[in-house]
Amino acid sequence: MKIVYFNKYYKHFGYVSISLIIISIFFLFFKGLNYGVDFKGGTLIEIRLDTSDHSVSKVRDVFSKSNLSNLNIKNFGNGKDYIIKFQKQNLNDPEFINNLKNEISKSFPDINFRRVENVGPKVSSELLKSSIIAITISLVAMLFYIWIRFEWQFSLGAILALFHDVIITLGIFSFLSLEINLSIVAAVLTIVGYSMNDTVVIFDRVRDNLKKYANIKIFELTNQSINETLSRTVLTSVTTLLALFSIFFLGGEILRGFSFAMILGVIIGTYSSIFIANPILVNLNVSHSTVVKKEDEKI
Repeated sequence: MKIVYFNKYYKHFGYVSISLIIISIFFLFFKGLNYGVDFKGGTLIEIRLDTSDHSVSKVRDVFSKSNLSNLNIKNFGNGKDYIIKFQKQNLNDPEFINNLKNEISKSFPDINFRRVENVGPKVSSELLKSSIIAITISLVAMLFYIWIRFEWQFSLGAILALFHDVIITLGIFSFLSLEINLSIVAAVLTIVGYSMNDTVVIFDRVRDNLKKYANIKIFELTNQSINETLSRTVLTSVTTLLALFSIFFLGGEILRGFSFAMILGVIIGTYSSIFIANPILVNLNVSHSTVVKKEDEKI
């Protein structure tokens, strides 16, 4: 098997990652995230029109007559399906949705209301808080696991790689103004698990090689370890991406955001496990004596 010299590019990709993180933080602070109905509160309606003669602009004109604020309309599927989101939500008025349906039906007699969801401001704020807590707890749990399983240098490398993955993924969502909803939170949590799993596989090999080769410097040893686990990393990433691209193109509008976040996470997570986590071990100068000392402490 031909050796790939990943360690030659540690510094170059380090600069790329730092630049991407800075750009992502800039967009997150100054542009923010496009929170969906789950987090902002509002109403989501999915409709189907029996004919495809209608356009998004025509549907928007009809819904605009009802004085709905922050109106957002998307066409998806076979051209007859639309998702309508708006912020005005007379949730205290039980007849609001029925009146809206009657009003819209006058312009579209062939309309079929397939789904209606309402989320109040109190519920949405609780969901946002719970999502942030869930992501934070998962990161802390990962930190604790790696700290117990490996040396502290490995733990630091894994956590910084995770932060790298999450921040860049959210930065891309901010830049593209893609909607953040509960499915995206689920995707971020999955990304955390996937990235950590990929990093731990390489770290396991690094630690084993550190025990075996006392005279090999960590700079060369990380490269050797990455090459020894490369086939597993590539096969896992490629097969996962094949499934995700199928969902992205064939799963419909509802699953597109989730699958896109997962695609980003798999690509960035695979990259960070090689070019972020391992260079940190090199910079912290992890050595054979570090691992042996940890093993002695366990005994």
